[in-house]
Amino acid sequence: MSGTGQRVSLVTGGGGFVGSHLVERLLRRGDNVVVVDDFSTGRRENLRDADPGRVEIVEGDVAHVLGALDPRRFDEIYHLAAAVGVRLVIEQPIHTIETNVEGTSAVFQFAAVNRTPVLITSTSEVYGKTTATPFGEDDDVVYGPTTLHRWSYACSKAIDEYLGLAWHREHDLPVAIVRLFNTVGPRQVGTYGMVLPRFVAAALAGEPLEVYGDGRQTRCFCDVRDVVRALPQMLGTPACHGRVFNLGHDVPVAIRALAELVVHTLDSASPIRNVPYDEAFGAGFDDLRDRRPDLTRIREAIDFAPSIPLEETIRDLARAGEAERSVESSAS
Repeated sequence: MSGTGQRVSLVTGGGGFVGSHLVERLLRRGDNVVVVDDFSTGRRENLRDADPGRVEIVEGDVAHVLGALDPRRFDEIYHLAAAVGVRLVIEQPIHTIETNVEGTSAVFQFAAVNRTPVLITSTSEVYGKTTATPFGEDDDVVYGPTTLHRWSYACSKAIDEYLGLAWHREHDLPVAIVRLFNTVGPRQVGTYGMVLPRFVAAALAGEPLEVYGDGRQTRCFCDVRDVVRALPQMLGTPACHGRVFNLGHDVPVAIRALAELVVHTLDSASPIRNVPYDEAFGAGFDDLRDRRPDLTRIREAIDFAPSIPLEETIRDLARAGEAERSVESSAS
C-alpha cells in the first residue's frame, strides 16, 4: 500500500473504452486512481461518473508525462494506453508504432524504480497470420510483409511483450501480459473500425450494416466488464508474473452472423450488405479468417469464465449509445 494506507493505482489509457471500465472496477475495490491519457482516442466523458476526489487525471502522452509523477506513489500500474483499431493503424502507422513501443518502454522504466507490479494489455493481433486454432500463448507467429502497414500494430505489440518479459527476467519486475481478444461493450465506438459498435449504431439508425469481406471470418467477443474483472486478479497473482495470457471468450461467431444477431436483438429493419476489403481499407488488405484463443492458461491461473451473453452486451451498447445521444441533444 502507499504511504496513506490506501492502494493507489496508475492506469494509462484510463479514458479509453477498456481503461475507463477498469478505473471503475478499481474504484469499487477501494483504490485511488491516477489516469494518464492524451485523449486522442479516449474520452473524458468516459470518466464523468468517477468520484473526482479519488480520481486524478493527468492529460498527456505517457512517454512524456510520467517524469512528472513519483513512481513510489503507486502500488500497481495498468498500462492500457495504445494506438488501437485497424483503421487507425492503417491511416497512422508512425503514430501506432511510436505510441505503442515508446510508451510501453517508459512505463517499464517508471515501474522499475520501485519494482511496482505492472500489467500491460497486448492483443490477439500478435498471432499475426497463424492459421492453427485455437491460439496458444506459446505458438509461433507469422506476419505479413513490412510493406503492409496493417502488420505494424502486431509487431509493435509483440515488441511490448518482449520488453515486459525482459524486464521481468533481467530485473525481476513483476509484469503480467494480457492478449485481449475482441473486447466489446458500452463506451466502445466504431470510429476506428470496431465491428460491434459499428453494427449497433447502424441498426439503431436504420442504416445498412456493412460486413467486410464475405462475412464468414470468425471472431470471439467478450464483454469488457468480464475482461476488467480479470485484470486486477492477474496482477495480484504472483503466478501470473513473467507470463503471457490470452483473455477473452473462446466461442467463435462469424461476422455475418454477428450482424444478423444485432439486427435481431435490436429488432432493427436495417439491411446487411457486404463490402470488399479493398473498398473498406484499401488495396492489399490482409486479414485473418479465424481468431480463437486457448483459455486453458488463464482458467488455471485465476479460474476465469466469461459470464455476460453477447445479446446482453449488444443491448447495453445500444442503451449507452442512445443515452449519450440524448445528453448531446440536451447540451446542443
